[in-house]
Amino acid sequence: MNIAIIGTGYVGLVTGTCFAETGNHVICVDNNPAKLSKLLRREIPIYEPGLDLLFQRNIQQQRLTFTDDLRAAALASEYIFLCLPTPQGEDGSADLKYILGVADTLGSILKSAGTGAGKKLIVNKSTVPVGTAKLVSDAVARHGVTEFEVVSNPEFLREGFAVEDFMKPDRIVIGTSSAYAAERMKALYEPFVRQGNPIIEMDCASSEVTKYAANSYLAMRITFMNELANFCESVGADVDMIRKGMGTDSRIGKRFLFPGIGYGGSCFPKDVNALIKSSMDAGAEMRILTVVDDVNRKQKEVLVQKVLRQFGGAVRGKHFAVWGLAFKPNTDDMREAPSIVIIKSLLELGATIAAYDPAAAETAKFEFGDSIRYASSEFDALKDADALLVLTEWNEFRTPDISAVLAALKNPYIFDGRNIYDPVKMRELGFIYHGIGRGKASAGEENG
Repeated sequence: MNIAIIGTGYVGLVTGTCFAETGNHVICVDNNPAKLSKLLRREIPIYEPGLDLLFQRNIQQQRLTFTDDLRAAALASEYIFLCLPTPQGEDGSADLKYILGVADTLGSILKSAGTGAGKKLIVNKSTVPVGTAKLVSDAVARHGVTEFEVVSNPEFLREGFAVEDFMKPDRIVIGTSSAYAAERMKALYEPFVRQGNPIIEMDCASSEVTKYAANSYLAMRITFMNELANFCESVGADVDMIRKGMGTDSRIGKRFLFPGIGYGGSCFPKDVNALIKSSMDAGAEMRILTVVDDVNRKQKEVLVQKVLRQFGGAVRGKHFAVWGLAFKPNTDDMREAPSIVIIKSLLELGATIAAYDPAAAETAKFEFGDSIRYASSEFDALKDADALLVLTEWNEFRTPDISAVLAALKNPYIFDGRNIYDPVKMRELGFIYHGIGRGKASAGEENG
């Protein structure tokens, strides 16, 4: 099958590469000269485990190509996937200017090509608010084009596991009212659901809401656990024990019950706010999500408050080691990362920072510039540090040489924003340990 992928961001590049892996011919289109030049040199502009092997193999087999020629790609393809950014506007809504701009251009291209272009499936892969499929359809149809269908096909890719999620999806959601479009989409996805995972058909509006609803619900679970963790510190309970007790309930399940320093990334913050805005516009405000967003913003400051309490309310002149900058492990994505809020708050309070991240150092420079030192390793970051802050749960941080960590720090202080260490063991080893919801906040505390 011939597929055009419009936009080679995170979703577009993974989608295009994985479709090529099953034998399709994929043309990826991007109008960013720097990114396109990198792709043409066979360099991946994002960090995603497992992607490079598929990327290189399918370029080698000439199933995956890159261009800035939207017209040629669209006319050569039956499926045209819109994998374009939908940035959050000032009012929280998703900005559709890129999607609708491309839709309008596609209408013009298809009109000029006439009936010889064949029937096209224009597929919204971007996360978009309810009603976008109709807007895209209207943008194309106003050019007098009739041989096309618009499909809503939301992505459910987890950064760090995107290749696995695409190749072995939990489900495929197809939003369309057209039997023809549904059958063509099922034919495209059939190689990915051989183990029996469902392809779920629904109308476009329901499909569009499904993605927002899924992400907002997961964000709500995380936020509940963060509030519960803060409560646990007030009453001396351990949220990790409570998480295990909750997670064994089959009605609840074990996933997304880990408290921490707030969620980030390209999806949860934007999607929560977009659904808030859409629900308000519809006169059916989802008030619970307004609370979720507010709590998440405040949660990113919790670790800073712990640091201030430990240092007697002032950190001017103190130097901190930071392990982890990306919003989650196995990605270089810094969008809405809690580390941004925490580090900038400490810098404003007069502290200095040395930070290490296995993948996100270059991306982080767009946020911090030269205001922090970028360490070459986790132990390089510890030099002359008054305390260690763990902000991303990379696997390599889970079992370090603890005695070497203790020896490197000026003070035995660890602020574990991801609860990756056992507080009892850490205190037995001589650390003053601060986690999230792991008992009384002042346990073992001393001022330094």
